[in-house]
Amino acid sequence: MEDSEQLLAVRSEASQRNGRCSLDTKTVEDFRWRLKYFFMNPCEKYRARGRKPWKLMIQILKIAITTIQLVSFGLSNEMMVTFKDENLMTFRNLFLKGYKDHRHGSLSLYTKRDVNEHIHYIINRYTNLQNLTVGNLAYELINGDYTPLTLCQVFYRNSTIDPENDTFDIDPHIDKECRLLIYVCMSRLLSVNIYLTLKTINLQTVRHHELPDCYDFHIVIIFDNRAHSGKIKVDIENDVRIYECSDWNVEGTSGKNDYLLLSFDSVVILACFASLILCIRSVIHGIQLQFEFNIFFHAYYNKTVSWSDRMEFVNGWYMLIIVSDIMTITGSVLKIGIQTKFLTNYDVCSILLGTATMLVWVGVIRYLSFFKKYNILILTLRAALPNVFRFCVCAAMIYLGYCFCGWIVLGPYHDKFRTLAKVTECLFSLLNGDDMFSTFLRMRDKTYMVWLFSRLYLYSFISIFIYMVLSLFIALINDTYETIKVSPMSQLQAFIAECIDQPESGRYQITDESTCCMFSRGCFG
Repeated sequence: MEDSEQLLAVRSEASQRNGRCSLDTKTVEDFRWRLKYFFMNPCEKYRARGRKPWKLMIQILKIAITTIQLVSFGLSNEMMVTFKDENLMTFRNLFLKGYKDHRHGSLSLYTKRDVNEHIHYIINRYTNLQNLTVGNLAYELINGDYTPLTLCQVFYRNSTIDPENDTFDIDPHIDKECRLLIYVCMSRLLSVNIYLTLKTINLQTVRHHELPDCYDFHIVIIFDNRAHSGKIKVDIENDVRIYECSDWNVEGTSGKNDYLLLSFDSVVILACFASLILCIRSVIHGIQLQFEFNIFFHAYYNKTVSWSDRMEFVNGWYMLIIVSDIMTITGSVLKIGIQTKFLTNYDVCSILLGTATMLVWVGVIRYLSFFKKYNILILTLRAALPNVFRFCVCAAMIYLGYCFCGWIVLGPYHDKFRTLAKVTECLFSLLNGDDMFSTFLRMRDKTYMVWLFSRLYLYSFISIFIYMVLSLFIALINDTYETIKVSPMSQLQAFIAECIDQPESGRYQITDESTCCMFSRGCFG
């Protein structure tokens, strides 16, 4: 009797559950419409709800304005870099005795007499600079006094070196002494540094209707003796400070171009900020919808949603646009600081603006993916990425092994293997088929053992990476491409595919809020 009552209760509960699910079928359909609408492209969303594709329009605008901004900054940067490089070449020819445009940009001295002559030569050239140079160079003036040339020597505190008896005694502490006239002790000397400051004006910007910039070149002439090999390298380094000239007058120029550039940069910042807000909102909406779909699938189908399906809601293109917007905003702020002469860090600004513009143009591929013929490229890259990453990790282990081996064995005998950085560059060039003959040629005159090892090393590397690794890499991409064409539908795709309503059907006019309310009162609410 008790068992029959329990059976009736179970049947009654099941009947009620089935009845409630059948009554909430509309909730499921609305949720399916909501998912399909979420994955529509901007044009389909416009046809479905009349929603204007603001993000698409802003991205098109961004492509135009960020490219114009980058070209403008690139031309200005090009003039600045050219001016700095030409001035550096001028300083080398003015202050380095016997300099003849050396390929590596440095001289080498081998006698004490040469070192002393070069130091006095630099002093004399600096003293008579106004009578020598054809450029607009001037001495730095501070509080009515000209900044003097400063000579400093860096040396070990104490040392006694006797190569004849194979003995030495060194105090490794390093001292620095700056005087107008110095006595150079070669046994303890690490370097002689000569400091001087010169001022000039970059007039080539006037031709582009821009305000001329004033430059302070802080020059250091270095006599490098750290190796103590009997060879002292001489070279020039300079640090530049760029600022707005205190008093200027250019006929026909009033600085309006600078204000136009500042206004244009402000427009870029506003457009990127609007894009950033819209993309962040879309990402948050996608994450919320992903949690709802996960709860729905578990409750309605009693299944767990795979991570690949859950990641479908996180639009990678929006993440790329967000990164691009942040970099563009930051780079534009730095660019404004450079134009107003508060900042001079062109390198950071160039990296940010260049990378951001590259990402903006890469983001165009997203809109090409709306066409099936182009979408196959996106799908192949996305599907192949995990396998390609694992493959590259394995190949990198072999590559690093060859790098370390070549560095330690061939480094003493070959310039291209002298440092670890050079080894990686050399092997990467070999990997692309560049510079093979010269790499083999330079190892001919070495000892037989080193020559034989170099041949086995180079032939094995080329055979493994060009004929095997690259072939496997291409085969991996091809296999992914073939798999994409016949890949089955995922749970998410199969669920959405049951909705056959077209965007123009009017079924998608329902708001997300009402759908969410109905969803919360469904079979699993």
